[in-house]
Amino acid sequence: MHRLSKRSVTSILRSSTAARYRDVAAPISSSHFFYDSADGDSKGRWYSSLTSGRCNVNGSIKPFKSTNKPFLACRYESTAAASDSPSEKFEYQAEVSRLMDLIVNSLYSNKEVFLRELISNASDALDKLRFLGVTQPELLKDGVDLDIRIQTDKDNGVITITDSGIGMTRQELVDCLGTIAQSGTAKFLKALKDSKDAGADSNLIGQFGVGFYSAFLVSEQVEVSTKSPKSDKQYVWVGEANSSTYTIREETDPAKLLPRGTRLTLYLKRDDKGFAHPERIEKLVKNYSQFVSFPIYTWQEKGYTKEVEVDEDPAEAKKEGEDETAEKKKKTKKIVEKYWDWELTNETQPIWLRSPKEVSKEEYNEFYKKTFNEYLEPLASSHFTTEGEVEFRSILYVPSLSSMGKDDIVNPKTKNIRLYVKRVFISDDFDGELFPRYLSFIKGVVDSNDLPLNVSREILQESRVVRIMRKRLVRKAFEMIQGISLSENKDDYDKFWENYGKHLKLGCIEDRENHKRLAPLLRFFSSQSDEFTISLDEYVENMKPDQKDIYYIASDSVTSAKNTPFLEKLLEKDLEVLFLVDPIDEVAIQNLKSYKEKNFVDISKEDLDLGDKNEDKEKEIKQEFGQTCDWIKKRLGDKVASVQISNRLSSSPCVLVSGKFGWSANMERLMKAQTVGDTSNLDFMRSRRVFEINPEHQIIRTLNEACRNTPDDEEALRAIDLLYDAALVSSGFTPDNPAQLGGKIYEMMNMALAGKWGTVGGYQQQVNQQSYIPETVEAEVVEPAEAGGQK
Repeated sequence: MHRLSKRSVTSILRSSTAARYRDVAAPISSSHFFYDSADGDSKGRWYSSLTSGRCNVNGSIKPFKSTNKPFLACRYESTAAASDSPSEKFEYQAEVSRLMDLIVNSLYSNKEVFLRELISNASDALDKLRFLGVTQPELLKDGVDLDIRIQTDKDNGVITITDSGIGMTRQELVDCLGTIAQSGTAKFLKALKDSKDAGADSNLIGQFGVGFYSAFLVSEQVEVSTKSPKSDKQYVWVGEANSSTYTIREETDPAKLLPRGTRLTLYLKRDDKGFAHPERIEKLVKNYSQFVSFPIYTWQEKGYTKEVEVDEDPAEAKKEGEDETAEKKKKTKKIVEKYWDWELTNETQPIWLRSPKEVSKEEYNEFYKKTFNEYLEPLASSHFTTEGEVEFRSILYVPSLSSMGKDDIVNPKTKNIRLYVKRVFISDDFDGELFPRYLSFIKGVVDSNDLPLNVSREILQESRVVRIMRKRLVRKAFEMIQGISLSENKDDYDKFWENYGKHLKLGCIEDRENHKRLAPLLRFFSSQSDEFTISLDEYVENMKPDQKDIYYIASDSVTSAKNTPFLEKLLEKDLEVLFLVDPIDEVAIQNLKSYKEKNFVDISKEDLDLGDKNEDKEKEIKQEFGQTCDWIKKRLGDKVASVQISNRLSSSPCVLVSGKFGWSANMERLMKAQTVGDTSNLDFMRSRRVFEINPEHQIIRTLNEACRNTPDDEEALRAIDLLYDAALVSSGFTPDNPAQLGGKIYEMMNMALAGKWGTVGGYQQQVNQQSYIPETVEAEVVEPAEAGGQK
């Protein structure tokens, strides 16, 4: 409905001879027009008149212009509707050559897949014939074997693919090859489904109706010669790249007649004639169509060795003739006789389709070595079938050695999982669709009949089915790894952990859902096992009855962890402490948080509770050393958040602990190494440090006396500075000024040496402090000869 000005409405009302009307109230609006297409064709014509600003019905309506003022609209219905010409329907027109170009060059990312698609079509044709032959035996009367044969002519750049399948009639050629994106296989499957035939064959591969056109990826011209057992005639379909037409003719050459089936002849483009080499075709068949249900034969050059006589040299023959008594022997040589013959290229029975009970360990290992070009046997394998909402078969392997290197754990782009759909290879290039990146070392094959793929069958589309499949594959992988860890041969898991331990630790960071599966597989050194790693289960079994937490310390090596001052009191109590010596360990443990209801506790953080608190004793010590703590804090200033009495030290005088929610010394070191440029943003996480002192140590007791008697003594204050720097280093932190620390150590050494050997040391100290100039002293002059003779 159009909104009109008052003047326009008046003009319409005056033209009563050519129209009938009815009043309609319209809302006030600032829109220029309003139109509802549901009102019919008559309003459409009325709307057209209004939008053009002019209405010429019987010449009685004068031009008008719409405004933004309020109005009373009138719905106009033309009496000329009955006399209008009927509307015509038109189909969208497409430039077929451009559409073909899009399908061929945009759909597929790799030219090699043309052979996979054409072999899959041939396999479908054979499957259809085999299925229909059950109810129509006359279709198989020719007695031709069901197979696929590929012949190449590398000199002329021609590939011929022949199958003995169902073939096509002339009309089927038009319907299937002349209609883009119409799948004969999809129609066949639908017919089977509609007929509810329980014998429907799920081995049929095609579904999109574009696989045939992949031939134009490498071909200038494609010729399809086909003979259906339903027809007495053989037809030839010919199409060219970048052409919008094709031809169909009847085959009249007796030499080219087929008993049944289809023969595709590909005339390759100049740049793609390399595909016509027999070795190239054999490699592609083994990669993409190794497990197609029917035998695939390729035309290969072969040879055999035979012996042939060699013509004798006349001079030698004369010499032998002189010796009549010598026995004459014919001279021969071995040559290789070349010939061409058909060679079976594929294995028709994939190992994963067999029952696991029927497959031996040797067969699994041989399949692994052959498929993944490995020379070592795998550590473990898992052959399984899943049914239900998602059905697929799979064989997974754990390699003996990491192909990426022990330190490379962030490479999701591996080619370790080969995906098949109905035994046709689809892809081995995945980015986390089937396995998370921390399990990217797992190798294997996955075969399914109903995976969601894109039209090119190169990309696995993200869907609920894929997520379910991923979940089941991950679970099976964990079961396989768990089997290695529980094996009687401990060396197997030691080898696994050496190669893939970091991968599992990465899983603790990235995969929260599988923490319960990951944690039992972790291994660490400890204060009670510094040569062999232990599991968390073993740690929990060795815990003291009253121990509530799992203790750990992060360091750069086992040696550093063993000698850290944080460990002293725990060793006295015989409490085991895990040593986290890999850079990733600390982050992994922090993400786990707990194991079997036992919290992980970093012994280098403040507020460490060892379960031996004595409040009366603590109160007494605080009264004695409280003033000393304040004195030390005043000297250190902002370097520390506070100074406290330690409950974790026994032989060390002091230690520097991190805040409860800040970085440990190990984490701070790692973050510093990874930071480029300004490091001021790290100050927030490393700002809180607590200086803990051991009240039982003689140094601290001496400082306590100094605090009470001479708190302003320079030597005592310098001792505090040096004590802090020493604690900084022993606690794993990096000094801000190492040169200054070295100077303090030298100064204290000089004082210590001067106290024990005062003659030289004291004299030098006086020289340095008082700039003393000694008096002239007479010296005995020694002659060179005399001096040289003394020893």
